[in-house]
Amino acid sequence: MNKIRQAIQRIAFCALLSAAAAFPAHADPLPAGFVRLADIDPSIRQDIRYAGSENFLHRKANGYDAPVCILTEQAAKALSSVQKAMAARRMTLVVFDCYRPARAVADMGEWTRQSGPPDPRWYPTVERGDLIAKGYVGELSSHSRGSTVDLAIAELDKKSAVHPACGAPDTGTLDFGTGFDCFDPASETAYHGLRIKAATSRKTLVDAMRAAGFRNYVREWWHFTLQNEPFAKQRFDFPITAP
Repeated sequence: MNKIRQAIQRIAFCALLSAAAAFPAHADPLPAGFVRLADIDPSIRQDIRYAGSENFLHRKANGYDAPVCILTEQAAKALSSVQKAMAARRMTLVVFDCYRPARAVADMGEWTRQSGPPDPRWYPTVERGDLIAKGYVGELSSHSRGSTVDLAIAELDKKSAVHPACGAPDTGTLDFGTGFDCFDPASETAYHGLRIKAATSRKTLVDAMRAAGFRNYVREWWHFTLQNEPFAKQRFDFPITAP
């Protein structure tokens, strides 16, 4: 009987080892309902600006521990449907920001309270301390609900590390008239002083996103929120991490 019992114990132990090897040592820290965009559609290009210094802060924002797009599952799947439409035209979406931790929003708000002159690259006509009052930086952000995304469209074979924001279009995307996060009236989606090519790019993006259930924020051509977002009254503060 002892030999039988020992054999059963060895079998059970081996089964436990197999189960442990089948699962990662640490569970994914994402809350229920959230996914990494790359797990839904790895073809969407990611250029997460607040994880580096290519943004109006000139540094990484709090909570951006990895240059990774995280969204609610509904928003990620809706965005994937837009990507399929873009791919059929030999183009791709480029996401600049997705879920934004509440701590990053607070970080941005605190940063604006420090005095400073206009920045010709990011906010050429507004003083730093007026960015909240003028509506360019929010004390709260829909990004913290997980179903808002900032993005543009690019040609599949075109990339660039130069992001001029105000004063010139981003050379890594189609011509949208300005780059991402240009805090200026020229970034309003329906701005009247646009070149024909830029106006066409904005309309293409708005139409494609609207067809997938996203609504545009009229002051920022790049900013879209899923209309039927699952956490419309809830904000999150978990950090952005790699898998």
